[in-house]
Amino acid sequence: MENELKTKSIDEKKIGIMYGIIAFTAWGFLPLYWKLLNLIPALEILAHRITWSFVFVSILLLIKGDYGKIMNVLANKRNTILIALASLLISVNWFTYIWAVNSNYVVQASMGYYINPLVVSLLGMVVLKEKFNRGQMVALVLATIGVLILTVQYGSIPWIALILAITFAFYGLAKKMLVVDALTGLALETLMITPFALFFIITRQIQGIGSLLIIPIPVLILLMLSGVATATPLLWFAKGTQKVEFSTIGFLQYIAPTISLFLGVFIFKEEFSYTHFISFSFIWAALIIYTISITRVHRPKIEGQKAVVSSK
Repeated sequence: MENELKTKSIDEKKIGIMYGIIAFTAWGFLPLYWKLLNLIPALEILAHRITWSFVFVSILLLIKGDYGKIMNVLANKRNTILIALASLLISVNWFTYIWAVNSNYVVQASMGYYINPLVVSLLGMVVLKEKFNRGQMVALVLATIGVLILTVQYGSIPWIALILAITFAFYGLAKKMLVVDALTGLALETLMITPFALFFIITRQIQGIGSLLIIPIPVLILLMLSGVATATPLLWFAKGTQKVEFSTIGFLQYIAPTISLFLGVFIFKEEFSYTHFISFSFIWAALIIYTISITRVHRPKIEGQKAVVSSK
């Protein structure tokens, strides 16, 4: 019986790792998807992404019979405020990323998602009063040095990277304070902002500057599938986090920005100078130290949980 439970646990972990790898790989290759839509202004792509995401997740909720969850969550005023905040943050994040990709800033966008875990840790310390260990402090200093090197060399702050890192970190904080499953959460967030997105789309069409009637059919289909492209990796990620340890997800999350970085340099031929290499080296070193530090923190908890399971 004990061997069966152990085998099942290992199999579940393997499945969870596969879900995580697939999710982060999909996110890493998303720049290719947005590049296919570069005929359309970034703000209009965002409006369609929000709208079609809402349509897609609503269909999934209806199929599962879980649509009632939306009203249950919205019945709480605190939840409604948090959802509205999350909607705003993810909208800014999505727009910045789409604009960055189609304006040839994929390398800087990848930097944002490398920095994001460190910003999350900083928020955890400042807002949630979580303890910062020595490794996390060193990691934060190294990442800051990396950003400063790029800022001093080029005379401007890498604002795209910082906006992506900060908005996604605060989005994660809002989601942490709002306990809801991934599918319902995305439905609620897009529900909040879809009326504005639809108004924007319809207004542009009435003014004769909308893209719906002038773009090629294949591009229109891709635009409508943006909801699927948005929601599917998120659902894979949610399934992965249910089956593996926090530290494992910590390692896997660097797959996405690494793929994006390689796309930016080798496919889109963006600049990656010696200064970029030095700057990224500080950030990569910070991430290695950060990952080791959180792995050590969570290992005793994981081993304790295993001990409890084995004693039953």
